[in-house]
Amino acid sequence: MPLVPAGGDPPPDVAIDQAVKALARGQLVVVPTDTVYGLAADPFRLGASDRVFAVKRRSRDLELPVLVASVDDAIALADGVPDVALALMERYWPGALTIVLPRRADLDADLGSDDATIGVRCPDHPVPRTLCRAVGPLATTSANISGEETPPTAPEVAAIFGDGVALVLDAGPCEGSASTVVDCTGPDVKLLRAGRIPWPEIEAATGR
Repeated sequence: MPLVPAGGDPPPDVAIDQAVKALARGQLVVVPTDTVYGLAADPFRLGASDRVFAVKRRSRDLELPVLVASVDDAIALADGVPDVALALMERYWPGALTIVLPRRADLDADLGSDDATIGVRCPDHPVPRTLCRAVGPLATTSANISGEETPPTAPEVAAIFGDGVALVLDAGPCEGSASTVVDCTGPDVKLLRAGRIPWPEIEAATGR
C-alpha cells in the first residue's frame, strides 16, 4: 500500500483525492490526526467497517467512534444533543475530546453492535477534517492492533497493516495522548476514558 505525503494546511489535493476514492470503494485509509494516526473507513459503505474490525482485531462490541468536520455534522448524527454537550463542543472542538451522544435511530452507519449511542469528535488536524468535508463522517479508531501501542509514524503504521489498508496519508509524527472520551447521554457528564484533556478541567467547564 502506498505512503502518500499529506503534510500542510490545506493538505495536498492529490492525497485527499486518492483517499476519497479509496474510501468510496469501501477500503481503509490511515489518516493523521491531532492525537495519533487513525484507521479510517466510510461507515456508510457496505463492509467497510467490517474491514476495520478485522484488520485491527477489534471486537464489534467496541463501537467505532466517528470523526466529523463540524459541530453541525455531529448534531446530524444524534437524536438530540444536550446543552452540556454543545457547550463542550464549543469549548474543545476542534480538539481531543470525544463526546458520546444518543444515536439517531435511522442512521444507516455500521459502527459496531451498539445502535443506541455514537461517539463523535472534530479533530484539530486539517487532513481528517478535509476528508470529512469531502466524504462525510468517518469511522476512525487508533491505527494499531487492539490492545497494542499506536506507532507515531506513518511508515511504522504501514508496516503493521500491509495490504489491509489502501493507503497511508503521511503528515509526519503523530504523538501524544488519545482523546478524552465523555458520555453525554444522561443527566450528568461521565468520564469514559482519560486522555489529553484532563477530567478536572472538563468538570470545571461543565460546572461540576
